[in-house]
Amino acid sequence: MDDAVRHYIDAILPTHRPLFDRLYRLVLEDHPEATMMLSYNMPTFKVGDRRLYVGVWKHWVSLYGWEQDRDGGFTARHPELTTGKGTIQLPPDVAVDLPDEELRDLVRAALGP
Repeated sequence: MDDAVRHYIDAILPTHRPLFDRLYRLVLEDHPEATMMLSYNMPTFKVGDRRLYVGVWKHWVSLYGWEQDRDGGFTARHPELTTGKGTIQLPPDVAVDLPDEELRDLVRAALGP
């Protein structure tokens, strides 16, 4: 991990850091070969030619980087979340109730073959 990524992560608010760390753990559990870089000014996991962007904002953590039909059914199962084309906003207080397996399915869909 380079210094720019480390600086971004170190600046994450304490309210959002557990969700970021959880996503980081889930990505590395399924994709230990993943690398992390800063892209579009946000931490980005890279596996082959696939990328998962993780932006931390004031009220949520946003995930970007997959085609809308490649979310593993996550958005259909969670219509309460704000989503857009290839984007999901995860408020930390809502995400805490999501099982790891739900987030893991999303990570697999985004970074898998």
